[in-house]
Amino acid sequence: MKRRTFTSVVAVVAVVAGLTALAPAQSRSLTVGTGSRGGTYFVYGAAIAGLLSEKLGLKVSTQVTQGPNQNIVVVDNRRAELGMVTMGVALQAWTGLGRWAPGKKFTNVRALFPMYDTPFHFVTTEKSGITSVAGLNGRIVGVGPLLGTPGTYFPQMFDELGLRVDVRNGSANDMIDQLDDGSIDAFAFAAGAPIPAFTEIAAKRPVRFLTFTDAERTRLKQRFPELSEAVIPKGTYKTLAEDQRTLGIFNFFITHKDLREDLAYRITKTVLENTAAVVKGHPAGRQTVIENWERNTFLPFHPGAVRYYREKGISIPAKLSAG
Repeated sequence: MKRRTFTSVVAVVAVVAGLTALAPAQSRSLTVGTGSRGGTYFVYGAAIAGLLSEKLGLKVSTQVTQGPNQNIVVVDNRRAELGMVTMGVALQAWTGLGRWAPGKKFTNVRALFPMYDTPFHFVTTEKSGITSVAGLNGRIVGVGPLLGTPGTYFPQMFDELGLRVDVRNGSANDMIDQLDDGSIDAFAFAAGAPIPAFTEIAAKRPVRFLTFTDAERTRLKQRFPELSEAVIPKGTYKTLAEDQRTLGIFNFFITHKDLREDLAYRITKTVLENTAAVVKGHPAGRQTVIENWERNTFLPFHPGAVRYYREKGISIPAKLSAG
């Protein structure tokens, strides 16, 4: 697959090495690692920060990042107290199998609460003439920040499907601007629906939403077993006239293992008992409910979160409550 040289493994390692450059968080405040502007993490993270600031009486701010990969790094290194991750990237970090940080295991992170499912999206302009994922072969495709979930997965997905794609990286807003001016042919992203940047371009000009075929989804699930079936409901975007079957991966809020237990407890309780407030920030918050704790199958929960779940009658498996 054709790619710019800065997406090589060497470059990725170099970027990861610099991800700890965020300033250390202040002791009387909390910092939430989010994602790029124009993406769902950016909006959802602001909603959570506002909720925690209001309910806990703390100063909770957000930090723009490249997404889950960087959030794992800064939380693991205690450069931010909180972050958001997709569980696929978290699995790579936990096991040390990520191409973005080969052999490096990030074992200081702990899960707090479930967020929402992240469906893999594709949007292109009517002018591009692209009508299928296979039609991306030989084209220029934006996939968001280099170290985000789409930046991690889409290049590997294209390889698995035998597609030669010229991959471009940048923030969600940058990708939409480039799609609008014709610098790229399509934008492939993964975030909670609706993605603000997708909504923006759908309101500006005729666009087409693409999705995987049944055969493509089957092949990709065999290659990436952490992926699951997902649906983007019709009407999510202005011109999406029917439900769109795709693949998705769940998201969780994380923290460092050494965060005070009482604070982790209060954060988890506050969010899961104020779902309506989260939904006001972004519709994907409808899935921020206690029942979705089970979408985490490998990352230990923080003891403070475990305490809250147990109060609610949920028995967290031993392997997920090791502290």
